[in-house]
Amino acid sequence: MSLFALFYNFVLILVYIILIPYLLYKSRAKKYKQAIPAKFFLKNNPKFHFNGVWFHSCSMGEVRAIKPLIKEFENLANISVITNTGFDEAKSISKNVRFLPFEFFLPFWITKQKVLVVMEAELWYMLFLFAKKKGAKTLLINARISDKSYKSYLRFRFFYKKIFANIDKVFAQSEIDKIRLEELGAINVEVIGNIKLAQLPQKKQNLEKPNCRVITAASTHESEEELILNAYKKKFGKLIIVPRHPERFSKVDELIKNFIKDKELTYHKYSVSEDFSSDIILVDKMGILNDIYSITDITILGGAFAKIGGHNPIEPAFFENVIISGKNIFNQKSLFECIKNYYLIENSELKEYLEKANTLLKPELTKEGSFEPIIKEIRKWL
Repeated sequence: MSLFALFYNFVLILVYIILIPYLLYKSRAKKYKQAIPAKFFLKNNPKFHFNGVWFHSCSMGEVRAIKPLIKEFENLANISVITNTGFDEAKSISKNVRFLPFEFFLPFWITKQKVLVVMEAELWYMLFLFAKKKGAKTLLINARISDKSYKSYLRFRFFYKKIFANIDKVFAQSEIDKIRLEELGAINVEVIGNIKLAQLPQKKQNLEKPNCRVITAASTHESEEELILNAYKKKFGKLIIVPRHPERFSKVDELIKNFIKDKELTYHKYSVSEDFSSDIILVDKMGILNDIYSITDITILGGAFAKIGGHNPIEPAFFENVIISGKNIFNQKSLFECIKNYYLIENSELKEYLEKANTLLKPELTKEGSFEPIIKEIRKWL
């Protein structure tokens, strides 16, 4: 290892030692009971068993986005992820799934692979360094640098140059991203669009649409459900609430129950009755959001009212849902740029926009993406 890599690894070890008590504490929570022991203590998280095509992405949405790539190289695919939802999604595609360990484990955890394919912003120094040292060709796909994070990246340009020195090929979303990535030291950059647009959203089941307007509050976060409930009136139609994280289902259930106490509104959880007969329905089930979009008229897209950075608007746009979002879409700006007609509003304006829903325009997808250049590049090294 270079002096920089040795120093970097030394810092990681110090950080790890300091974090151990916190990690042990957090690992008792149901949400982290599997992920923390796997990532930070390698429990039930062995090395990959064979030399293949290693796909790494962060969470459920990113895993779904690269599913066609994984299927293309199904017999060679190894998958690593960061989050619980990403792990569950990857497990539905392949049995060769791991949590990516904390970086200082990677020098001895990584095995020889033919190709490493990393999705978006997963720029882990040790990941690329040791994958390449073990003989893998390294690809970064769907790469972008958002307006908000650009200055932050530039401040640490010296570090990112060291990361990009171990990346053989970068597939960027746009020409602006290409310029910014090259400023950070990326070489061999090709613009192919956003691969999240390369596959059309699919339904798993055909749900029966209620005979009225359907409003879906999709991928909501803390404080957003309360905002949406306070803006809601029965005359607007049925309200379906789909929280982003399953561990919040019970909290949102209590919130809705308290909200309807003094109101003539009906409510039920989808897990109790899989229909949309009530005025308000809490969808406490994962993996059916596309099915719900298919019966929805208006989507209130979460993540931007709570300043999380927004969520993917492509799926509701594909199903022609009117899209209402908060203005804090900094993590999804490139995807919103692929759509015509959507509404970014202040939190205080939500009721007003629901009042005038009949005048709002449906979105249209205006851009495309492609997997073909990535597939071609992977095949070169098999």
